Amino acid sequence: MDARTAARTETQVSESNFISKVYLWMSLGLGLSALGALWLLAQPALLKTIFTNNLLFIGIIVAELALVVWLSAAALRMSVGLATLLFCAYSLLNGVTLTSVFLIYTGVSVLSTFFITAGTFLFFSVYGLTTRRDLTSIGGLLTMGLFGVIIASVVNFFLKSPAVMWITTFVGIAVFLGLIAYDTQKLKSIHAMGFETAEVQRKSAILGALVLYLDFINLFLLLLRLFGRRRD
Repeated sequence: MDARTAARTETQVSESNFISKVYLWMSLGLGLSALGALWLLAQPALLKTIFTNNLLFIGIIVAELALVVWLSAAALRMSVGLATLLFCAYSLLNGVTLTSVFLIYTGVSVLSTFFITAGTFLFFSVYGLTTRRDLTSIGGLLTMGLFGVIIASVVNFFLKSPAVMWITTFVGIAVFLGLIAYDTQKLKSIHAMGFETAEVQRKSAILGALVLYLDFINLFLLLLRLFGRRRD
């Protein structure tokens, strides 16, 4: 094996290790969210308090938003310990708010939709990792589509139009499928830029996991509108 081939192999191994760490952190986040949801379901009194007290529920949502904005904006400037703590805290809090899906949809449909989401996520992640097409060009388009879906969803909160709801659902699914491939491919670009220290690499892995975690959760919630069976 010549020096060039050895260097290429070493780079590929390093890239694979980095991406594996991203997926491990993402899996940890999903696991913590599941634990948070299951724990709350086992606390009926607390569950009722959270979902009947609008002020408390809004406070949890605000705390979630604050955590995800703080982590997204400053992950590379904070310590690894703090980044880890914020990621875990956000995942747990998100699990608490996601408990509402168990109150709206049957457990079987939630579980089946989760597996549908996992399979779809895996397919588009593999595509993002293996395609030779540069997806950077569609990143801006997907971001604009995401903002469009958010704005339409906020407006429809007041309009309560079924037509708008279904339009935002299908457009949102398309947007997040694209984002999964795009964000996964971007991990390769992040690795190619290099890391100053092992600590920076770990924080970058946490940040990458947060992005993919958000893609997964949002796709899951949108697919629930299609496949979820509501409780009677």
